[in-house]
Amino acid sequence: MIVSEEIYRSYGLEKEAFISFMKERSQHTAIHALGIEFLELTHDRVVMTMPVGPSSHQPTGILHGGASVLLAETAASIASEINIDKDKYAAVGLEINANHLKSKKDGIVTAVATPLHKGRKTMVWDIRISDENDQLICISRCTVAIIEKR
Repeated sequence: MIVSEEIYRSYGLEKEAFISFMKERSQHTAIHALGIEFLELTHDRVVMTMPVGPSSHQPTGILHGGASVLLAETAASIASEINIDKDKYAAVGLEINANHLKSKKDGIVTAVATPLHKGRKTMVWDIRISDENDQLICISRCTVAIIEKR
């Protein structure tokens, strides 16, 4: 996994401990249930993968649009979280849209989240989900609210 040093240091961890923390934190969540994995975490780019198979299918046997949206929002939320002071603020989804461009029956899809806007109160991320052949499967835009922790 590619992780910028600034990010894992901001959690007060060494790289391997940070990677373990991120994996452990995803246990017993939708992230784990769908097999989503982190590949790259930098301030301006988050890359995640998800296998396409029965657990992410709709009844017709193709990738469920909701699974794509879950992958997109996960990438945007993580991207926002690594750009804020985690002791004072939390990143929460505010709005998401998605266009499903191509169906997918099996394999792996990869989401790449890049910033369109990184503000104090909101962040907006462009997320492109592609398959192993660089075919665009879904495009999404996600707005994340930055809220004060109480």
